[in-house]
Amino acid sequence: MAQPSISRIRDCVRSLNYVVSLHAAEELDDDNLTILDLETIMLTGKITERQRDRNTREVKLVVRGRTIAGPAAETIVKFNRIGTLFVITVYLV
Repeated sequence: MAQPSISRIRDCVRSLNYVVSLHAAEELDDDNLTILDLETIMLTGKITERQRDRNTREVKLVVRGRTIAGPAAETIVKFNRIGTLFVITVYLV
């Protein structure tokens, strides 16, 4: 399988082919961020780290970008088996 790329993440965001976990939704709310902030992070950011889950062997990606208002933020995402982008968490840095 090809390695996930920022262009693949952006394609999923543009086509609304992503799911936000409950945890990520709560983190957005805690940091006073919106779904538009999350999309902006993924559309303007870059992959800063690739992590592999020890149990499932899934690749998780750390994407660092900026929110609409400008502060730096990161989101951790992964792709499921059918290619949908899954947002695990998001936070200000």
